[in-house]
Amino acid sequence: MKQVLQSLKDGTTSLEDVPIPRPVSGQLLISTDTTLVSAGTERMLVKFGKSGWISKARQQPDKVKMVLGKARSDGVAATYDAVKSKLDQPLALGYCNVGRVAEIGSGVEGYELGDRIVSNGKHAEFVTVPRNLCAKIPASVSAEEASFTVLGAIGLQGIRLANPTLGECIVVTGLGVIGLMVVQMLRAQGCRVLGIDFDESRLSLARQFGAKTVNPGAGEDVLEAAAAFSRGNGVDAVIITAASDSDEPMRQAAHMSRKRGRIVLVGVVGLNLMREDFYEKELTFQVSCSYGPGRYDPKYEEGGQDYPLAFVRWTEQRNFEAVLDLMASGLLDVKPLITHRFDIEQAAQAMDLLTSGEPSMGILINYPDTVDAGRLAKERKVALGTANSKPSAGNVAFLGAGNYAGRVLIPAFAAAGAQLTTVVSSGGISAVHSGKKHGFVNASTDAADVFEDENVDTVVIATRHDAHADQILEVLKAGKHVFCEKPLCLTVEELKEIEAAKADRPDQQLMIGFNRRFAPHVVQMKELLEKVDQPKAFVMTVNAGEIPPEHWTQDPVVGGGRIVGEGCHFIDLLRHLAGAPIVSHHAIALGDHPAIAVRDDKATITLSFEDGSIGTIHYFANGHSGVPKERLEVFAAGRVLQLDNFLRLKAHGWPGTKGSRLWKQDKGQTDCAAAFMEAVRGTSGPAIPVDEVFEVSRVSIEVADALKK
Repeated sequence: MKQVLQSLKDGTTSLEDVPIPRPVSGQLLISTDTTLVSAGTERMLVKFGKSGWISKARQQPDKVKMVLGKARSDGVAATYDAVKSKLDQPLALGYCNVGRVAEIGSGVEGYELGDRIVSNGKHAEFVTVPRNLCAKIPASVSAEEASFTVLGAIGLQGIRLANPTLGECIVVTGLGVIGLMVVQMLRAQGCRVLGIDFDESRLSLARQFGAKTVNPGAGEDVLEAAAAFSRGNGVDAVIITAASDSDEPMRQAAHMSRKRGRIVLVGVVGLNLMREDFYEKELTFQVSCSYGPGRYDPKYEEGGQDYPLAFVRWTEQRNFEAVLDLMASGLLDVKPLITHRFDIEQAAQAMDLLTSGEPSMGILINYPDTVDAGRLAKERKVALGTANSKPSAGNVAFLGAGNYAGRVLIPAFAAAGAQLTTVVSSGGISAVHSGKKHGFVNASTDAADVFEDENVDTVVIATRHDAHADQILEVLKAGKHVFCEKPLCLTVEELKEIEAAKADRPDQQLMIGFNRRFAPHVVQMKELLEKVDQPKAFVMTVNAGEIPPEHWTQDPVVGGGRIVGEGCHFIDLLRHLAGAPIVSHHAIALGDHPAIAVRDDKATITLSFEDGSIGTIHYFANGHSGVPKERLEVFAAGRVLQLDNFLRLKAHGWPGTKGSRLWKQDKGQTDCAAAFMEAVRGTSGPAIPVDEVFEVSRVSIEVADALKK
């Protein structure tokens, strides 16, 4: 299928062949009829992409601070690679999609195949969308009209926050597509409306929709017009839908408002506010968030958990429905807002229009009507290159092509001599991007293409944590070797299933990406410690960094929490260096406090080993980003080893060894992949004994469970 993608590196827009996505539980697959280009958001993205490095930095100062902090802790080279990789990833454009239901994921009710649907899907022939981000289109509303629904919901949410009542006088600043829809919705609510803009054609449309207007570009005084419009009382509310760097829209809004007036920001303007502008009038100012309640809540959007109507009357989905109802009743007319139409093959021209200077408002992209079951099955796999005709052990497929897989894992396996065959991702975009970049033969959105391919003997799993256990079992049942990026699984029950499956297949390699074992400094430490016949004491300090509680890694069902998801790395590292099984473990988290949303990622874990060694892992997410992330100290027989963030190793009391320093951080990912591939080819034994993989996984799960009690 065709999809519109943009490069954040240079701003170019391209139309790429991408495999058709497969809807997962709670999603619909939609065959697109029409999409609307958002002149505000997408113009901003195109301009950002086309801007130079300095301009990009000025536009995102917070990101610059993060980059500088990472450079201090991880080194310049590693930081440069990370930033370059991030900007290299293509961005899928669009969020105003109209189409028909082509497939229905499990757990979705209330929709049938062929239903006409509006959603926040991308500019693509097919899109998958969660059920709470869709709404059925009334029969009397055309696809072109319905494509304005999402933008209308953005404006409607601003209106709901302003809470206008019948007869109030409301100012709308900025008469783009959203502003003109806001004008009509306010008029439908019985409000008197004054529109402000510099563009006479937009002002003319506002007057057509029943508003009074003022044009500051023509010398008209905005404050005088507002005073006259409000009969000298000051306006009841101002809704700002403009896009500007200037602080003037906010100052004007404050000056024209009545005492206790309301100001709602829907667009993007300067926010250098003056206290005196708000103080005497006791003005209320609020920023509107997108389409309404539920936005950016993963439980609502991805999990499908609706908010009770009695308590949250207007969610983003119900705002979609309200906008469609206004269109169906004739109270919201968007046809005059359409200025351009393009076919999907002309998508680049549509995007170029945003920065061309040519006047435009509603830019539509239309799609061919070619949906059928045969196409869905055929186009879930896209050929990228020619298969290697030479048979070899190590034909590797990837499940998952996210940032870490594309930046670290895939290059590591390529360097290890793997023959890269098929790469799979849920949406297809990252699979195509990584596939082309690293020389894969195919890109797919269907994992069955990997499980059922007899030419694939090895599978690397780099998907979300909750998928790992099932995918490992599928790969083992298919008779293939499996390398899984941590964790192995999320529960003891899953662990038992994997242990049983592996016991039945002793010749198949199973490895988890505990790469720190293979870091050059750790290899050196292991060699030194093996010469010590006394118990060792390990102190591992991890400055993990804060992750919001709503992030998927914090979800115990999806991510397993940070101890299972990342803390397992450090449990494995100490297990490896001790060279003895873990015989007991304890864990304690920070105490309850209102300021601490998540406690179990701020914990101390203690381990006791069979040889008498002990280890302490301080895993803290409440530190400062300027401090290096990882530090390991080992005390043994009157000697000390200090490893600082995999950049520098210091040795105290070790004859002939003072340590070493690397110019670039090396956590062992490349050597980890190489060791696994050697085991696959049969030139060496398992890179990590599978019993240790199971042991570390079990301890990680038990520690995480203990911290929840």
